Amino acid sequence: MAKKRSAGKQNSQAANLGFEAKLWLTADKLRNNMDAAEYKHVVLGLIFLKYISDAFEERHQKLLAEVGEGADPEDPDEYRVTATKLR
Repeated sequence: MAKKRSAGKQNSQAANLGFEAKLWLTADKLRNNMDAAEYKHVVLGLIFLKYISDAFEERHQKLLAEVGEGADPEDPDEYRVTATKLR
């Protein structure tokens, strides 16, 4: 039984490595002949976009859970952070 688990784990690791290698090759194609100093601005923008997307999704889920308490996930004001909310 343990052999089956370790074999399955190795297969999933191999699949992840294949995906990572493909992702790396795709990034190289997108970068093309761009200097790394310029490319970092693209990457940092994408990282920021991912952070904002995750923060929005977390807040949206919290508002959905609080609908019974009067929260409105469709109200843009619900997503604005004020100094009082940070405390």
